[in-house]
Amino acid sequence: MNEFSRRALLGGAVAVAGTAMLSDPVHAQFVWPKTSWQAAEFETLTRLPRQVKLALHSSSTDGKFLGNAKNGMNGLVFGTGVPADQVQIVCTLNGPANMLNYSDYVWQKYRVGEFIKLNDPKTGKPALRNFYYPSKAGASLKYTSKDPSDPKSAEQDASIQGLQARGVRFLSCHSSVEEAARGLIKKNKLSVTPEEIARDIQAHTLPNVLIVPSMVGAIAYLQCVGHYAYLKA
Repeated sequence: MNEFSRRALLGGAVAVAGTAMLSDPVHAQFVWPKTSWQAAEFETLTRLPRQVKLALHSSSTDGKFLGNAKNGMNGLVFGTGVPADQVQIVCTLNGPANMLNYSDYVWQKYRVGEFIKLNDPKTGKPALRNFYYPSKAGASLKYTSKDPSDPKSAEQDASIQGLQARGVRFLSCHSSVEEAARGLIKKNKLSVTPEEIARDIQAHTLPNVLIVPSMVGAIAYLQCVGHYAYLKA
């Protein structure tokens, strides 16, 4: 379990080790001990010396929390004059919203749109891609306007990719992945074990997403130890 957890949280490196990883004994991993995940990285994020720190929590797939993250950054930086490097917003996602932390591979393979009842705005059908991730400015984030009020500016980009470029961090809930794996087996009538699906999903996180054992626990720790403010989106 420890070897999988370590590699799964390394993002792209997991793809290289995928075959060996799936040869490990398969069993439920609802509980992660501290040695099984990137606890040190989470500790650093928790204790960042910032003037304003906010844990923005959502379990909804409507994407409103992304607009809140964008508006929060703009309000603090432009409205109150807090330097951008003194603001840390962390999007803490669990429940159905947790699937927004994962790549198109996951959405296509497991028909995530059907599972969480989310339609693609381009097709009107259950989403087979994580359309909340890519920026309209393209992968290179080439914005055509420097006016922060212009929809074509970085400041009006509410995509996950655009927000990450501004320093917003995204956390994924491991417990939610385990629950989703069981739901996906039932929904899609799959013949694999829940842990195999959980491993596969977590091997395909979006860039710079940190998986935590439990989002409820992570939020409490951010608030009590890191002195993050909390907002339910």
